[in-house]
Amino acid sequence: MSLRDALRVAASGLDLQRARMEVVASNLANARTTRTASGGPYRRMLPVVRAVPVKRRAFGDAVARAVRGVQLERVAVDPRPPVMRYEPGHPDADARGYVAYPNVDPAEEMVDLLSAMRSYEANTKVVKAVEKMREDALDLLR
Repeated sequence: MSLRDALRVAASGLDLQRARMEVVASNLANARTTRTASGGPYRRMLPVVRAVPVKRRAFGDAVARAVRGVQLERVAVDPRPPVMRYEPGHPDADARGYVAYPNVDPAEEMVDLLSAMRSYEANTKVVKAVEKMREDALDLLR
């Protein structure tokens, strides 16, 4: 695996973690939205991730061919039902007095956010390490 491949893998990780943080931010911002343009409460969004091959030349060893980056495939709607709360005076209450709130748990979102932040930090360390290796290799050639 080349240094360029390591950078590509880390860059894909940085892109993915940024997207994860954006999804979490959207979920937290809409945690109490009971009415959306499509009707009903906001639905929690979940990132769907897939592994993608790192672009490379046609030849290489088996390990190099197995190296994968990551990519946000799509953002899906969480299938869990909304949280029903009894609030008969609320403008969005149904006939029984229940309001459908988003299925967003702020604690769960914060755990997802911390996970994305730590992964982002790990990928930035990889980028810095690769840059240091490049600099050291150039110094050897001088």
